[in-house]
This record gives sequence, structure tokens and C-alpha cells, in this order.
Amino acid sequence: MENLFYPDREEAKNARIKNSCEYEGLVADANDDYEGYWGKLAKEKISWFQEFDEVLDESDAPFYKWFKNGKLNVSYQCIDRHLETRKNKAAIIFEGELGDQKVITYRELYYEVNKTANLLKNKFGISKGDRVVIYMPMIPETAVMMLAVARIGAIHSVVFGGFSADALRDRIIDAEAKLVVTTDGAYRRGKPYLLKPVVDEALSVGCESVEKVLVVERNGEEIHWEAGRDFAYAELVQNESPICEPEVMDSEDPLFLLYTSGSTGKPKGVQHSQAGYILHAQTTMENVFDVRENDTYWCTADVGWITGHTYIVYGPLAMGATTVMFEGVPIYPDAGRWWKMIEEYQVNQFYTAPTAIRLLHKTGAEEPKKYDLSSLRVLGTVGEPINPDAWLWYYNEIGGGKCPIVDTWWQTETGGHMVSPLPFATPIKPGSATNPLPGIFAEIIDENGERMPEGEKGLLCITKPWPSMIRTIWGDPERFKKSYFGDAKKDGKPVYFSGDGAMYDENGYIIITGRTDDVINVSGHRMGTAEIEASIGNHDNVAEVAVVGKPHSVKGESVFAYIVIKSEDNLGEDVELLKEINGIIVKEIGPIAKCDEIVIVPGLPKTRSGKIMRRILRAIVKGEAITQDTSTLEDPSVVEKIQAKF
Repeated sequence: MENLFYPDREEAKNARIKNSCEYEGLVADANDDYEGYWGKLAKEKISWFQEFDEVLDESDAPFYKWFKNGKLNVSYQCIDRHLETRKNKAAIIFEGELGDQKVITYRELYYEVNKTANLLKNKFGISKGDRVVIYMPMIPETAVMMLAVARIGAIHSVVFGGFSADALRDRIIDAEAKLVVTTDGAYRRGKPYLLKPVVDEALSVGCESVEKVLVVERNGEEIHWEAGRDFAYAELVQNESPICEPEVMDSEDPLFLLYTSGSTGKPKGVQHSQAGYILHAQTTMENVFDVRENDTYWCTADVGWITGHTYIVYGPLAMGATTVMFEGVPIYPDAGRWWKMIEEYQVNQFYTAPTAIRLLHKTGAEEPKKYDLSSLRVLGTVGEPINPDAWLWYYNEIGGGKCPIVDTWWQTETGGHMVSPLPFATPIKPGSATNPLPGIFAEIIDENGERMPEGEKGLLCITKPWPSMIRTIWGDPERFKKSYFGDAKKDGKPVYFSGDGAMYDENGYIIITGRTDDVINVSGHRMGTAEIEASIGNHDNVAEVAVVGKPHSVKGESVFAYIVIKSEDNLGEDVELLKEINGIIVKEIGPIAKCDEIVIVPGLPKTRSGKIMRRILRAIVKGEAITQDTSTLEDPSVVEKIQAKF
């Protein structure tokens, strides 16, 4: 078993799951009594108002129901139940881009969430089932707002602060949001930027459901205030009571929506439930990161993505941990920023994206040596597969050759980790997510449900339902079934297909090989090619476009566009066209979707039915040999013409 790194046996003595035998015992428990395994965890981990009477209802598959008739409140699970033993413990440690700091204890968080919950109810008329869009940066008020919405039984939809007005508008309209919560602005790379004007633009057309806008003032920027619609958070919240009884919620009531790109243009509103989601968030926090009572845990993600939901806010707070929130970027004011924070806060678990690791390796490889990183016990990666070189640098230079790396595979739709090492029980390997977690039935199969042999690529599927799984796509149950349960079967029954390809290596470990659908993973952010193509197609001189991902040394993938133009009249340089196209993309989607490169081509490889063969285009941009049969294309010669451009 070459390239395996084994857990430290002394450190493992104090771990939650101490060795491979304990891991295998948990796997055996789940195999022997699947519902009993999850039911036992739910009884142990969740503070129920009323205990469930059925673990799993499969009668309307794939619309599975977990912990039927159980009653709880996720805000209570994250705050109230800790007050007897942890009221003065730090719940959130915040550091802003400019170095400002704030520590919020569990008691302080309780009061802030309650006051905010009362404000939402009393001033804005938000009640159970209403949708609230949160368009905010990485500040404590964002977590407070999420928890306050959950406390009163409403449904939040957090929209990443880098999205454009058009993208924000689409999500507001789809969710039929009643309230939008935002900030005047925030800081990035040491400079202020504005969010409220983006909200103003989004609401200028077609957002009739929105009644009010609540504004948290972060950096004191001059913004437009619309009388009767816009309200200042700080002015109002101070007048509210710090006591707000949590709404009694059913296990299957919606907790939040989070929009993710798919292979069609319209973003999907992934809907997560209450009990199943919070159970998996908490248990994976405890087991995958081995978080202990006095630890300080830091995930560098943004709350606008699922990683921020599960592993900055809900998971850490559900287990009573201390979670770090950071507003800024890893290289401001220099590439030592993160390592300085780890030293200052004595961080024990550090969770970040391969993109950031590659960037810091490239721009500041010597920086870690300047800081004391000895507090670290567990390192983690998320968002995309990590290449071995970056893995080894992370392991040796950040972890000092002693910290296990939990390379986690999961998705917005899964709610939490699916495949991951357990830090002190699993021998780890560069570039591998290793094994499914106990109770998770992740398998690599073909379309008929047969397990793939070692070294052969197949479909990464989850073959049994799990508590934190997506419940539906908001307002579109048919799309939910088609998107996730239409491509693979096991024992004749549809199973959840992740959209990722994978293979088993010689150790039986899972190696993720990348997307099998038309989604690009840029810096850990999944974006649908159709959404980007639709944006590019709005350029006056673009006749057709196909977007693919191109391997990138820092981002993992970059956006590469093949473009067929309408006319060569007055056609400028490619760089000018790229600039114009990116201007449209930034307006309609946001900066994260910008094209790095374009190439003007005479046509696109299509089947006779009109389907663009993106596999061919991906092979060309990667410089790979084309193995697909091109004879079935409408115009096979177009492939050679495109290749001639490279």
C-alpha cells in the first residue's frame, strides 16, 4: 500500500473514532440495521421537543421522509441547549478583512438571534414558511440572520455576495421571497465594495413578492435608501426583546433553500429539511474533524455556499464548538494572513479549498515557516479533488507532517460529507477521499448498478437514502427526480447519481475523476455551462457558444468558451471580444463565472439531433486525443477545423 500516511497512534487515543476497527464496527452496525443506526444517532444527538415515531418512510421514493412526526427547532439545537454548560464559551470568533475582531459567546448569540427573530416577526411580518433571501458577506450578522430565520420557522435562501443583480433577481423570484436582508457593503483585498446597490438593481424589475429590505451597516458607505422599503437593522433590533420562543418545527419542514447551478440554464433551489440536515451536520463535524470541547475550528468557506452553511454555522454550533468566521481573502495583506490567524487563535482544525492551497503554495510557499502552526491537529479540503503536489505541501508545511488531511467529497445536495477519511482511523492518501462514512452507501457503479472493478471509471452514486439528502428542487419536483434519480439503477431501483465520475484504486479507495455532466468547478464553485452559455449568447455578435472547463493550476478549472460569431465585420481582437463577453457575464451572473479564454471557431461538433458533443471540446482544450466516434456528427470536418485553432 504505497503512498499511504497512517494516523498517529498516540493522538488517536483521544480521538472520537480511534482506529479502523471502530470505523468498521460502525459500518457493520449500519449494514446490519440501517434504520436503527440512524434512529439511535437521532435520539442521542437531537434535542427533540417531541420524538419521532418512524425513522424512514420510503413510500414515496425518492421523496424520502426521515424521523417522521419528530418536533424540534434547529436554532434551539444550535444555541439554547448549550446555555447550561457553555453560555460563556466562544461560539463565533470573527476577524474582518481589515483586522477588526469580535468574539460572540453562546449567551450573546442567544440574545442576538432572539432579538433578530423578534424583529423579523414584529416589524416585517415574517412567519413560518416565508422565504427570506440573505445577500450578505462573511460577518457574524449573517449567521445571526440565518439562525433567526430558522428560529421562527421561516426558510432562508443565502445568495453568495459575488453574484450579480440578475443572478440575485432570479433567485428572489424563484423563491418568492418576502424579505431581502443585505449590507451596505463589505471589504475585500483591503478595499470596501457595495452590496446594497446590487439589491436595488435586482429589485427594480419583477420582484413583486419582496415587501421590505433590511440593511446591516458594515462599512458606512453612502447608499440609496428607499422610504417605506429599506430599513436599518441596528436602529430597529436594539428595541426588540432578547427572548423569543422557538417555533416548533416538524422534522421534514424546509429549513433552507440554496441555489446551485445545473446542466440547464435555470439554477436549482435545493431544499433541505430540519432534522435530517442538522443531524448529519453535527455528526460529521464531530467525527470527520474530531472536534473536541476546547477546540477552535476554522472553515474558510463563504456562507453563501453549502460548505459555509454546514461547516461554519450549523454543524459547529449544533455540537457546541467554537467556529471562526473570516471576511477576507488568503493573500491580503500578504500570503501569511491565514497562518498568522491560526497562530493567534490557536486553531485546531483548518478546512479550506484546494484552490486556496494551490494559490498559497504558489505565492507564499515559505510563509508558513514564519508562524507557529503547532496547534493544528486536523486539516481538511473541500470543493474539488486536490492534486498530490498541493496535498503534500499542505501536509508537510502546514500540518508539519503530523496532521491528517480529511479530503472530503460531498455536494450542496448531500447536505454534508459523504466520502471522507476519519482523521485518526483511516490511512490517508494524496488525491483520494478514501471511504464512505458509516451509514453512507456511496458506490461506484455502471448504469445497470454493477460495481466497477478496480481502476475503471464509473458513476459515483448513493444507493440508500441518507438523512441530510436534498428533499426536492423548490417548486419543481419533476426536475428533482430527473436530475438526481434518472441516470442509474441498482437492483432495478433508481439511485441518487451525484453527477461525478469516480474509480476504485488498488486500496479500494474512491478517487473522484470529475464531472460527467456539463458543470464546471471553478475554485470549488460549481457553475452550469448552460447558464454561462446563455449569458455569452446575449452578445450581439455571438451566434453559438459552448463552454467547457479547462484544467487550471490554481482554480482547478477555468472557463473556456468556443464561440461561433455572426459576422467578421468590424471584429476586433479576441481580447476585446473576451472583455465584452466578460462584461455581460459579470452583469448577469457575477465575476466568478468570467471566461479566462475564448476561441472563435467555424462551428461546433454536433450530433444530427443537434446535441453539442462537449466531450470532444473538453478533449481538445486539454490537448488529449479524441477517442469518440466523430462519424455520427452532423459535420465531422468541424473537429479538425477546431483542432487547427490550437
